[in-house]
Amino acid sequence: MSRAEERQYRSVFETDLTTRAESDNDNDIYIEGYFAVFNKETQLFRGAFESIAPNAFDNTLGNDIRALINHDTGLVLGRNKTSTLELKVDSHGLWGRIKINPEDTDAMNLYSRVKRGDVDQCSFGFNIRKEDEEWRDDGTVKWTLLDIDLHEVSVVTFPAYEETGVQARKRDFDQHKQKQIELRKQKLKERINQWH
Repeated sequence: MSRAEERQYRSVFETDLTTRAESDNDNDIYIEGYFAVFNKETQLFRGAFESIAPNAFDNTLGNDIRALINHDTGLVLGRNKTSTLELKVDSHGLWGRIKINPEDTDAMNLYSRVKRGDVDQCSFGFNIRKEDEEWRDDGTVKWTLLDIDLHEVSVVTFPAYEETGVQARKRDFDQHKQKQIELRKQKLKERINQWH
């Protein structure tokens, strides 16, 4: 399975997720904040980092994107096709606003938790269309996401990198390290053969 076919999840650990009421009317209440932040290097695991380029969402905001609770497809908060989810990009990142349905108990419970500050983080689910890979002199690697196929954004209780996405990165990292070791061995053999 290629990386473009693997669903990925990334989280925003430092966010300003808030609630807002347009009026005293319970029909105009929102959860809003940044679901992704640009150019912020995040450590996936020791020696491996990732960031999102400012143009990464340029080709995807027209997708049929859902807002979920904890990535649960049974707990839909909003959808951009029905204008209950608004997403836009600015210089900081991917900002979103979810219009809360006052007749949805799960949505209202989440709204109350966000309002109290008990839940204040978010995440997004996507596939990678294009990325840049930079192997640094210190042995670390940085992937920059250049083009993302966005499927959903989620308000989450415990943001964490989804294991399969990180494992795929770890596999790439380990394979590169192994290739580096093999290359060093080959160069050493060549030097030894030159002396004999």
